Amino acid sequence: MILECIPNFSEGRRKDVVQTILESARISGVRILDMAMDGDHNRSVMTAVGEAQDLAEAMFRAAKAAVTLIDLRGHRGCHPRMGSVDVIPFVPLKGATMEDAVRWAENLGHRIAEELELPVYLYEMAATKPQHKNLADVRRGQFERLRHKMAEDPPDYGPPYPHPTAGAVAIGARNPLIAFNVLLNTNDMNIAKKVAESVRASTGGLSGVKALPMNTLSRARVQVSMNLVDYPKTPLPRALEAVRQEAGRFGVSIFRTELVGLMPARALVDTARYYLQQVDFDLTQVLEWALCHEDSEDTDPKLP
Repeated sequence: MILECIPNFSEGRRKDVVQTILESARISGVRILDMAMDGDHNRSVMTAVGEAQDLAEAMFRAAKAAVTLIDLRGHRGCHPRMGSVDVIPFVPLKGATMEDAVRWAENLGHRIAEELELPVYLYEMAATKPQHKNLADVRRGQFERLRHKMAEDPPDYGPPYPHPTAGAVAIGARNPLIAFNVLLNTNDMNIAKKVAESVRASTGGLSGVKALPMNTLSRARVQVSMNLVDYPKTPLPRALEAVRQEAGRFGVSIFRTELVGLMPARALVDTARYYLQQVDFDLTQVLEWALCHEDSEDTDPKLP
């Protein structure tokens, strides 16, 4: 049973702290595939895979390091956050079901609440309350308003009050998503807000797209930060072109884009098909793929 975990930590500026968190998760049976840092967001995102029990142990150790090393009382960044370890999603991969991912989210939640005295909210597929399905709703008010929130909406596990320096954590189970940022050639936050609103599903935009405007001060540009939670329904190229078109209404072009963490192969194929205008393109046409699979009886990639 192989699961993927993509924990987000509220530190993207101190490399030594991020490295310590990373090293804490290096245990037998777990592969850390990526660690992305963003100074403007002041956030880091790890991608790890492994057998469920090993992966849960690695995530506990990483969470423990984050609680020890990150004090949110002095934390500043443009990304919403409510905890030092802010969110830990489990994603089912090989031999695993969504029910497995939910069970291990619950197991880890119990342990983190008990041993780290950190309040835990279960979200998305693991949510026990309708208002916890959407991560943005769980995190609304952020660290600064957490005590007020918890008085009205207590966590699933742990104390009914925030950890004094580490806040609370959301732990859940979900399908794969694509985290994708688009930087615009402007520093006008009003434009970023209007573009984000136009593409965001909850405000009448694209299905399965979450979008927030953010001010990336170090680059003197604003950003539309997106999560594509149903990328087969709204492929990456469609979301990107929607941002491009809406920004163009204000005379603004795209400066560059950023992929945060890893994305599924299907999303890469969708992007190649769109921009190459080759509807039957697949990974068997990629040289390195063919070389890696030349001895396999089944060279047709099975995309999720």
